Amino acid sequence: MSAARPKVLVSAYACHPNPAAAHFPGEAILGWSLAREIARFADMRLITWAFNRDGVEGTLMDGDGRPAAVDYVALPDRVHRALRDRHYGVRFDYFLWQRQAARLARRLVVSERFDLFHQITFSNDWMPSFIAPSFPGPFVWGPIGGGQRVPAPLLRTLAPRERRQERARTFLQNVWRATPARRRAARKASAILVCNAETEGVLSRYADRVVDFPVNGIRREDVLEGPVPAAAGDELRLLYVGRFDAIKGLPLALEALRVLDRVAPPVTLELVGEGPERPRLEALAARLGVSHRLAWTPWSPRAEIFAKMRRSDVFLFPSLRDGGGAVVVEAMASGLPVVCLDVGGPGFHVRDDWGFKVPPGPADAVAAALAAALGRFRAEPGLRARLGTAARDRAGSYYTWDRLGERLRAIYADVLAGAPPRREERT
Repeated sequence: MSAARPKVLVSAYACHPNPAAAHFPGEAILGWSLAREIARFADMRLITWAFNRDGVEGTLMDGDGRPAAVDYVALPDRVHRALRDRHYGVRFDYFLWQRQAARLARRLVVSERFDLFHQITFSNDWMPSFIAPSFPGPFVWGPIGGGQRVPAPLLRTLAPRERRQERARTFLQNVWRATPARRRAARKASAILVCNAETEGVLSRYADRVVDFPVNGIRREDVLEGPVPAAAGDELRLLYVGRFDAIKGLPLALEALRVLDRVAPPVTLELVGEGPERPRLEALAARLGVSHRLAWTPWSPRAEIFAKMRRSDVFLFPSLRDGGGAVVVEAMASGLPVVCLDVGGPGFHVRDDWGFKVPPGPADAVAAALAAALGRFRAEPGLRARLGTAARDRAGSYYTWDRLGERLRAIYADVLAGAPPRREERT
């Protein structure tokens, strides 16, 4: 290890500061944000895809304001175009890209001495690393997810085609997990950063090297300053932001709204986003008699989303399978309590001090539990401000990118000292 700043080789297939310009927005922000933090405390050399060049050039600076060293790797354009827009094609695109990146990495380690290798994106446990097994030093992997699945009792809420897709997804993941490259990477890792409990369970044989680390972060300037507002008036204003996809669990939200509408009107739910499930959801809302409680809003600029969060009372996010749940962190930063299912990334983010988590189970029981949790905000006038303040404080102390950079620095120090990576309590 270098005396002051370790020399770190970083792989980030997705790495871009602008979600609108990136191929994989969530992954791109993760890759770029963590690379930026690493460059501040380490001598970093980054390997990324060539299509990230426009976002990376001039944005990754070291602690003295000098540009970080970046190498760009690309596949033949015809190969990339054939794969990137297919559902699972991007995984094969990543697989082929990694082979190219590994060739470059082997050349780099001959000419340069690196203290550590860190693979950031793609952030899942079942994809291999072709660089890690041959790297002559410690390997840090993640943050990763991938272990999350739709809970078995809630598979019945999906259409037959969607259930088949979920089973195919699980099968393919298990095939990838069995590949020699993936197994070698897991054995090689000195620290494995995981973003949800399900993925931690998948990697239980490596428990001594597994640490909790969120896959989502927030800019410090996006954390609400000043007092968190109390609930306004008699109306309970719920907010959802995200895709209208089957796995987002929105039928559960509509059923919960039906229960609430019987016992505690008025309640409104603003649904911000778009997606193929909207016609089905509109039809379901009509059958349940809650259409008048809904407001449909198209995607809005980031600043408008934050403004909506700060005007709402509760963020409702009933996703059935979500590895990260970046929007939950954004809601917390906005001082908004969260009600969600205790699965995946949302289950990682939310604690009783700043929201409510409903355990998975039969759909009718889950919807009733969601309604009961939401009803508490009508029954307890001070609850919105109390939980919202705790959510905001948690986001500011745990989820800002600079805070995550400091955690990563401490993990690097442990790994380079030959010690187990330090765990940090999330409570």
